[in-house]
Amino acid sequence: MRHDLHAVGAGSKPTVTIANLTQSFGGPNILDDIDLTLEPASFVALLGRSGSGKSTLLRLLAGLDQPKSGRVQVPQKRAVVFQEPRLMPWKRVWRNITLGLHVDEPRQRAVQALQEVHLGHRIDAWPLTLSGGEAQRVALARALVREPKLLLLDEPFAALDALTRLKMHELVLALWREHKPTVLIVTHDVDEALTLSDRVLVLTEGRISLDLPIALPRPRRASQPGFEQLRGRLLAELGVLPSPAAEPKESKVLAENVNKAVAQI
Repeated sequence: MRHDLHAVGAGSKPTVTIANLTQSFGGPNILDDIDLTLEPASFVALLGRSGSGKSTLLRLLAGLDQPKSGRVQVPQKRAVVFQEPRLMPWKRVWRNITLGLHVDEPRQRAVQALQEVHLGHRIDAWPLTLSGGEAQRVALARALVREPKLLLLDEPFAALDALTRLKMHELVLALWREHKPTVLIVTHDVDEALTLSDRVLVLTEGRISLDLPIALPRPRRASQPGFEQLRGRLLAELGVLPSPAAEPKESKVLAENVNKAVAQI
């Protein structure tokens, strides 16, 4: 099988292009003949049930795996933020941020990155002294100090409490507006996808079953016009709510159980 993972140089547009992508690990295809383009400086969310192939696709974009077949074209400068901060406990915060970074005055670069995530005062802290939100902000700083053209976020806020998660949403949007990378966030949270992104993809059994543009004005709130309609469409695509063609009685019964079902995605 032919496979191609191609990193585009700095002089090229930082567009992600995926063509005829198939991935498997000796069994059924996890990703099945996917075609996808991500535009420069766009913010895209990837939704799907567990096992739909979301993290597999992100790992391919990060260069952590090779595709079985097809073509994946990504910028050379890319970074990943995972659900766990993955900080080395024996290195101070600033050394975690600059690990593997070959630049002049690395500590100063770390200071600048930490100031952007409002943690300049924690530069010499040990990772084990950080709160969950602080550790994830350090992980963001570590990604941004590399000035990526493509920023991959793999459920980075799933382990945070609700209030911290909302603050992280605001921070990520501010950093995106400032640095203008292409962002792809993998999430199970429909509201998170609608709050952050200008495009939502739904992955179903290894295929993109829905590609939905989000044109709501920012800052976004669940109470604003159009939000609930988009939420319902995404939940229907995920199988949590019935499609618009479903019987009204069935729709009412399923809608009453939506919160429980969402928690199980």
